[in-house]
Amino acid sequence: MTVHCKDLQRFLDGQMQAREQARFRQHLGGCGACEARFRESMQLELLAQLAMAPEVSSPAPVPSAPEARRARRTWLGGLRGLDVLVAGVAVWMLLPFSTPGSGDEGAWLAAEGPRVLEGRVTYRAVDAHHRPYVPDRGEDAAPPAVPSLPLQDLWRMEARGDLHGVATAYLLHGAPRQAQAFLKRMPASADRDCDLALLALEQARQEGSLDARPARLEQALELLDGVLREWPRHPQALWNRALVLNDLGLLLQAADAFGEVARLGEPGWSEEAAHRERVLRESTSTRARAWKDAYAAMQELVSDSSAPLPLAEAREHPGIVRLGFYDAVRAAPSREEVLRLEPLARVLDERYGGSVLRTWLVRVAARDFTHRGPLSRLYGRLVLDSLAPVGEVLETLRRSGEEDLYLGALVLADSSRQPGDSQAVIRLARASDDPWMRVLADQEEARLAQLDGQWWKAEQRLLEALDTCQKQGLVYRCLGLQRRLADLYLAQHRPAEAFQHAWKGWARALEAREWRFEQQFLQELADVARYQHAFSTARAYLEESLSRMPEDCAQRTHVHRNLALLEWQRFRPEAARAALERAMACERPLGLTGAWVLSEMARSVPGPHDGSLLRRALADLRRGPVSPGLEALLLVIEGQFLLEQPGTSGRELVHRGLEMADLEPDSVDARKARAFGYSALLSEAGRAGAWEEALALMGHELRVEPVAPSCLLAVSVQHERTLVLVRGPLGELKGTYSTGRQVPLRDEATGLVPAELVKELSGCEHVDVLTRPPVHGLAGLLPDSLAWSYRVGRGARGAPARTGPSMHLVVTEVASPPSLRLPRLAPLKPPRVPDPWRVELRGAEATPTRVLSEMAQASEVELHTHGLFSASQSDASMVVLAPEADGGYVLTADKVRQARLSHAPLVLLATCGAARTAPFPHESFSLPMAFIEAGASAVLAASVEIPDSAGAFFERVRERIRAGERPSVALRDLRASWVLERPDDARWLSRVLLFE
Repeated sequence: MTVHCKDLQRFLDGQMQAREQARFRQHLGGCGACEARFRESMQLELLAQLAMAPEVSSPAPVPSAPEARRARRTWLGGLRGLDVLVAGVAVWMLLPFSTPGSGDEGAWLAAEGPRVLEGRVTYRAVDAHHRPYVPDRGEDAAPPAVPSLPLQDLWRMEARGDLHGVATAYLLHGAPRQAQAFLKRMPASADRDCDLALLALEQARQEGSLDARPARLEQALELLDGVLREWPRHPQALWNRALVLNDLGLLLQAADAFGEVARLGEPGWSEEAAHRERVLRESTSTRARAWKDAYAAMQELVSDSSAPLPLAEAREHPGIVRLGFYDAVRAAPSREEVLRLEPLARVLDERYGGSVLRTWLVRVAARDFTHRGPLSRLYGRLVLDSLAPVGEVLETLRRSGEEDLYLGALVLADSSRQPGDSQAVIRLARASDDPWMRVLADQEEARLAQLDGQWWKAEQRLLEALDTCQKQGLVYRCLGLQRRLADLYLAQHRPAEAFQHAWKGWARALEAREWRFEQQFLQELADVARYQHAFSTARAYLEESLSRMPEDCAQRTHVHRNLALLEWQRFRPEAARAALERAMACERPLGLTGAWVLSEMARSVPGPHDGSLLRRALADLRRGPVSPGLEALLLVIEGQFLLEQPGTSGRELVHRGLEMADLEPDSVDARKARAFGYSALLSEAGRAGAWEEALALMGHELRVEPVAPSCLLAVSVQHERTLVLVRGPLGELKGTYSTGRQVPLRDEATGLVPAELVKELSGCEHVDVLTRPPVHGLAGLLPDSLAWSYRVGRGARGAPARTGPSMHLVVTEVASPPSLRLPRLAPLKPPRVPDPWRVELRGAEATPTRVLSEMAQASEVELHTHGLFSASQSDASMVVLAPEADGGYVLTADKVRQARLSHAPLVLLATCGAARTAPFPHESFSLPMAFIEAGASAVLAASVEIPDSAGAFFERVRERIRAGERPSVALRDLRASWVLERPDDARWLSRVLLFE
């Protein structure tokens, strides 16, 4: 069932079932036309009610919807336009307003019966007394009664400043955007943030796309964690946090939060919380126990020939049982013991379709067991970990001719990080008639391509294998492929794509009750969230992972070393040190994450044994094949650590790492080594006051050489360290260096440059700004009174020659997908002067493929369309265009990067948030940067939402640039005059940035 604008009246009249209401609320949140009609209808109904009331000081009962409509038509029948406004104002002036604290504020919101929302609002009149929650059971279920909004009371509440009550009313009555508007008008407080989090939770539950839900849930979790840091026993925040965690699937974390509510002792609430805690723990432990029992049963089949066949477990957990079935058959030392497994093969074949396992079983049973029997016993010892799959053992199985045993041993060797024979795995798996086995060949081919630095080949191999696997219904194998894909994308620092597979894998693992994969995808999702700086969510995933396997030492090491990195990134060095100490308790190598944290903490919270711990971690990381990019990164990590030790060769190691990184520029590890190495060297130069050396380093890193001899700003931020350099009009170089930063940089850099250095630039006509992540692309670095731009180096690619105007491409009035429910943008006005080069792409023609094709030959590009940011789809902002035949409609930074803009165009991105930069520590990744890399000479974009009128602003800037003004000067001067005429536009105008 779908909903449309024509359904608004049915929604207002209460004629929809509960689920249809929820769908229409979602539609209302994204439809500007419906929202305007909704507001108008509510205002008119209020006027009608007031007209019917004999005494406004004693509110009459709220009329039914049909009565209200009839009264509205009767009373307003003769009123038009200004008359309605005058009548409304007159009635409003006659309303008797009660004063705050009169005792009955919002009492009408606390209706009898079940509560409307599962979550808890902080408005006292509603939350003071516990009422049970009855969930919606389906289309035909009767939802809890939601009384009509008594608009007279609502009006009084707003008039006396009770914004909290009005917001609560809207929230309870399914008008999220109105609720949010009133909440944001309230002063900042714990209660306000708690209600905003509840609003985000409700919006997440109404999202049509499952992929879109996590962003809302992350927003809610971040808000609630902020409340609980200040007020650890805030009851509504604890309750709502439990609901958010439950919706993320983190049931043990949710149980913990409900447990904290239960201990608060609130009548009714504590009893419900205790019940919910118990249910969550029991359901999780039951699922875990069932999976572990199935796994143990398969292990027992290997060790005990008389063990019962786990037929029921095969029906409930076919994935892990089938995996163990292969080992049980291989380890069976006689024909009789092989054939004893036939009923299990039959159950599994029924579950997956076909007769693959029974056919293989018969073939194995026909082998010569005088030869195979001892080898099968040897294989059983490998499965039970009493023998390692290395050296002579592998060689014995290789020479045996029992190819299924050798293949199984090679798989065991890989899982225990022992060297194996990749080509043998591929050959033997490809030769199998079993599609389950052929997945092994796909995975191994992908692994070899990735080791060879050809990650794109690995990606293609895995995607093709996943498509085949899904068609064959091999859920367990598909989960393994999705995990490999998530790992591949994380290795390439592409968290949005990693999220797609980690989130879908997590959901499928839950559905399939594959406990081990659930655990693995939790850790994948934690890495994705950390890459995207969603720290609260990352911590929740990690802690859920630990709660599920607290006894596993390797698991504790993994979780705590990642928590150490999270705490360091959140500027909590002591907490980072404590987490790292817990990670080291198991005496396992700390991995790349732990090594990096040790290297960083050497500056502020060093430990006496950190040197030996770091050497051990690096030695473990160097086991097996190490790419030049990874070796460069390891050298930089070690060198940065040694820079804090007097008399060591830290600088030499960092320089060696940088030299090696330059040999492999396309490697993500090499790019990280380059960024982190230059960070360390720049901070060292700043600490020594060596301004000239620091500026030379930055110019070399950014490939901007020579740097401007005057009117220059350069900024480097390395965690707590900040280096700022300026050259004024006369070219004198000045700088500051500080180590006092205590919070991460967010979306703005206001105040980062000291006022005395800003003053040095006051006489400059234009300022070149050189910055590195995380500063590059942030708004507010310099005041609007200066003409400045982010200066971007071209690197080895070289800049295309800028020619005269060849084509002025304008993309406007785009036919965006109806499913997005985006409001229609106001059409652009025709150009004020004739423009012979102007070419417009409109409506359904403006697809990503067509826009990219036309841009290739344009010298000026304007995109007037919607912009979106979704961490689940792209790591930077996206441009919404018309859908292709395959449904794709977004222009992403990755697609732009691959283009070739042959006429060095000026690009104007008149879309919301187009300048938003991904929070990557090693590179500046955004739409403007992608356009520069593709060949653009200059890009203008805003880092925030912009109004429809922004299109005219961008066009005026382009006209000035075409007339010969420098882009930064055109932007500065037009912005100044525009703000004088439209002071309300000042905020978004100050966040329009220029990249050159």
